Amino acid sequence: MFKKRIWKPLLISLAWIISFGGLIVLMSFIDTKKSEVLCKDVKIYIPGNQYFIDREEVDNILQVNSHALIGRRMEDININGLENKLKANPFIEFAKVYTDMDGIINVEISQRQPILRVMNRFDQDFYVDQHGLKIPLSANFTARVIVANGYIDEAFANHVDSLHTRLAADLFKTADFIRKDSLWDAQIAQIYVNKDHEIELIPRVGNNRILLGNADSLDNKFHNLLVFYKKALPLVGWDAYKVINVKYANQVVGIRSGNIKADSLKAKLAVNDTTKLNRDTTINTN
Repeated sequence: MFKKRIWKPLLISLAWIISFGGLIVLMSFIDTKKSEVLCKDVKIYIPGNQYFIDREEVDNILQVNSHALIGRRMEDININGLENKLKANPFIEFAKVYTDMDGIINVEISQRQPILRVMNRFDQDFYVDQHGLKIPLSANFTARVIVANGYIDEAFANHVDSLHTRLAADLFKTADFIRKDSLWDAQIAQIYVNKDHEIELIPRVGNNRILLGNADSLDNKFHNLLVFYKKALPLVGWDAYKVINVKYANQVVGIRSGNIKADSLKAKLAVNDTTKLNRDTTINTN
């Protein structure tokens, strides 16, 4: 019994030593094989429907066409350096480079997704991506996103950067809200910043402007706008108002076209109300 107690831990230790030694031999064999492997090909994966950067541009960054990679020993290729080169491109959000034992370098790229295009008052033009980062325009691809222009003070230094002004943050928040709602994404064509630095929305249907103010309480403001669309506009037509003001809480003020005097008619309307609205109109939405 005593001998069994002695031999058992010795056998376990011996098994561990043999396993560890085998692992070292195997790793040495793998390293030897790896040192002999040459790069045969570079496979590039760029998923998604954005095309700011294509295969040719990635080839140029990695110098694939100049044979800087293919034909070289895999152990002489700096994989981290290749990743850093790709990540330095302003249109690439994520890049992963890895190899296999067959001599293949695999490159996976995720592109930035723009949601807003800004034209500031300094005649600078740039995108804002889904994370609220400024990125430059691309010579390869023009993104079909909502455009904001007017009295915008947010400057652009031609590299990936965060937003620095409250107004720019509000523009991003507004654009993000619109794109996530199918109704407003189809209805709102443009964002404009007036001289008072208030946000206005230009709809696709109707010759009016929607005065949003800022990006506070967007859910409430767009709900109020929808109520106004349903209750007031069917009675007077889409072009009856030059401005639809939704910046106030729980009400919408419609300023009629050609009406200079702010003579508001306060009214609560049911959906089937047939009251004729001849003046500026305030619809209570609470």
